[in-house]
Amino acid sequence: MTQNPGRRGFLLGGAVIGAGALVTACTSNEPAAQASAPAAAQTVASGGNDEPGTKVLIGFSAPAADHGWIAAITQNARDAAKRYSDVELKSVEPTNDINQQISAVESLIQAKVNALVILPNDGQQLNQVARKAMDAGIPVINLDRVFPDKLSYRTWIGGDNYGMGVAAGHYIGKTLKDKGVSNPVILEIQGIATLPLTQDRSKGFADALQTYGFTVTAQQDAKFTVESGTQVASNLLQAHKKIDAIWNHDDDQGIGVLAAIKEAGRNEFFMVGGAGSANAMRDIQADSGVLKATVTYSPTMAGSAIKLARLIAQGKGMGDLLENEVPQSITLTSETVTKDNAAKYLPTGFES
Repeated sequence: MTQNPGRRGFLLGGAVIGAGALVTACTSNEPAAQASAPAAAQTVASGGNDEPGTKVLIGFSAPAADHGWIAAITQNARDAAKRYSDVELKSVEPTNDINQQISAVESLIQAKVNALVILPNDGQQLNQVARKAMDAGIPVINLDRVFPDKLSYRTWIGGDNYGMGVAAGHYIGKTLKDKGVSNPVILEIQGIATLPLTQDRSKGFADALQTYGFTVTAQQDAKFTVESGTQVASNLLQAHKKIDAIWNHDDDQGIGVLAAIKEAGRNEFFMVGGAGSANAMRDIQADSGVLKATVTYSPTMAGSAIKLARLIAQGKGMGDLLENEVPQSITLTSETVTKDNAAKYLPTGFES
């Protein structure tokens, strides 16, 4: 998952990001399910920047797929690269070991790739090797978990964690207001409480709820795992005999949260998820349980990072913008998925 990416940024459009520029996800320790690959099904439109150009070799490094969102990150990157005849993708073995990822990135530098897309396990600890690539003249596209030194990357692209909280807060706040609920019991199930990304999500949630005169009643972190999601949700359900709404930060851990809710036989409240998994969207479409919405943090950002790397390596800008260069920072927006629009977002979802 992420490490404190910037909050508000540049919203992509049209030619470069296309269907890939949505939002969503996170960190877990669960085994990865089969990742969906919406980008692969699309055909590259002819004309403009999508026309074949100079052949480029793009290096790619990401953590090992220990949960659905990360699995989808790698799949989206590979699918985006396949869409271009002028792109060769050189992927290194995914790993959750910091030193191994540093060595893998160094091998890509030695291979003299034309651009390098990196989702670091830890932005701070991989900052130096990313800077080494930049100093070697290799533009680095920093994906999601940001490097602290701006000299270590050419362009950053990632999700809006604060915006996730805002989206969830507005959905819950408006729904409760429309129902005429006063003094609601609102619970928040975080990922890992110590992470800056989690703190950003919680801040956005609290800020949005405040505009309706509401506050969070209780907050607990579930470590982004199914097991912890089950345990934390069980504890919260036992502690609160009446609940009005729950925001769960992550759809991967949400599998455990929903299991605990089903086991407890509780349904007097509604729940909002986070990240935008395909299974969560299907539950929302079915409208047969407490899950009524999720807010996106889409792994399609990895496919967009490959497209940006191609443009930068070929010396091109973004077709929908007036500037000649790709922007330095791009923050995707967090959308709210409900039963009314789930069909639109389902192709971008990942399998938890």
